[in-house]
Amino acid sequence: MQFYKYFTITFFVLLGFSLNAQNFTVDLWQKSIPNSIENEDYIENSEIENGRMRSVSQVSTPTLTAFIPTKNVSKTAVIICPGGGYTHLAMEKEGYKVAEWLSGLGIHAFVLKYRMPTSQTMKQTEIGPLQDIQRAVRMVRAKAKQFNIEIERVGVLGFSAGGHLASTIATHYDDKVYDQEFKESARPDFSILVYPVISMKKGITHEGSKNALLGENASAKLIVDFSNETQVNANTPPTFLVHATDDQAVPVENSINYYLQLKKFGVEAEMHIYKDGGHGFGLGRKGTHTQWPNALENWLLTYRFIQK
Repeated sequence: MQFYKYFTITFFVLLGFSLNAQNFTVDLWQKSIPNSIENEDYIENSEIENGRMRSVSQVSTPTLTAFIPTKNVSKTAVIICPGGGYTHLAMEKEGYKVAEWLSGLGIHAFVLKYRMPTSQTMKQTEIGPLQDIQRAVRMVRAKAKQFNIEIERVGVLGFSAGGHLASTIATHYDDKVYDQEFKESARPDFSILVYPVISMKKGITHEGSKNALLGENASAKLIVDFSNETQVNANTPPTFLVHATDDQAVPVENSINYYLQLKKFGVEAEMHIYKDGGHGFGLGRKGTHTQWPNALENWLLTYRFIQK
């Protein structure tokens, strides 16, 4: 595996930054972070393994880490949302490793370290992650020419709770949740959802994710608003879904119900349900679910998001 150096640059430096470097990290918000409450006691906590950030919790300053492809370069970008139940982020397994794989396919991959929804640092917890993913999509589009990305080729990929966030931007891209600096659309051109939390409804949701995002006593309206299977319409972007039947953490019905709603509204979608794999398998462990990256590569080829 190729190891990368991570370094942070401000957005203004990025404007003149040489893209010869293979990757870099930029703060998502260069001015004030919307919907935020200053809390000096809320400190980001990361777990480092072999020089890499394995996981991180208590995120209050979101970042975007770019992985720039060096061969078979396409004009496609994918913003990756790691999972972690909206309490932490699996940055290595569901972020950096995935970005390296995608960049190997010629895709410009961006790993989003989004804020954790908490009343300790947010005025309105449920919109915090959505603010970050909207900003990330708009930022990538705003700088598309610098990366030689086509603005009609910007997708999102999310795992578990990150899959909920990716499906949220796919269905709530027009929600006005902050004062926009960039005028570009926040609608992704496609979404890739891997063992995603889709619904906030009792009996199907992942309770930990739901409670972290909406609170234990969320209103019926809030639950429906963030049950993304209820928010699908004809403008929802094409979607690629992956789930394991034996997922005990996030029931496979999350993906099935979302797929059925996509089908109902005539949205192009492909779903891969595997016999085993459980939850949290990332790019794959030993078992039938290891096939999904190849299936996704074929899907991306079909839509001409990548080329061989």
